[in-house]
Amino acid sequence: MGELRLEELSAATIMAANSLTMKPGQEQFATPISHTMAEGGVNPTTSWPRVVMEDDTVVGFIKGNFDPASDHEEFRSCIWSINVAADAQGKGVGRFAVLALADEARSRGIERVTVIFEPGEEGPEAFFTRLGFSPIGETRYGETFAALTL
Repeated sequence: MGELRLEELSAATIMAANSLTMKPGQEQFATPISHTMAEGGVNPTTSWPRVVMEDDTVVGFIKGNFDPASDHEEFRSCIWSINVAADAQGKGVGRFAVLALADEARSRGIERVTVIFEPGEEGPEAFFTRLGFSPIGETRYGETFAALTL
């Protein structure tokens, strides 16, 4: 694995990000990047969409949201989406993306990052647990809220 870096999602990288291929069984836990961007829109004040680059190749995507004024504490600093290419999984790409988002949160004076995920055998729960996230609740749809204290 080459050196990883983050770049803002752009017209030059969105096609590659949207084409990231998941491992079999993971598709049900991941939303295509184009849908993620359309659902939440891109508010430059709160939205934080980034691609993870290895050399000149997009190997991952993370979209965070930083909205300290949100009425819902869980959404004040959160990960909306994270996708890592199947062949890049297990090589530190996801960890790199989450830790970069956590660094961004710290730089904004935020003390906690949350994530929502659907539980399941092929889902991301074990990944987030390894990074230090702990369950804090459940959505009305049965998804897990987890938080990482910074």
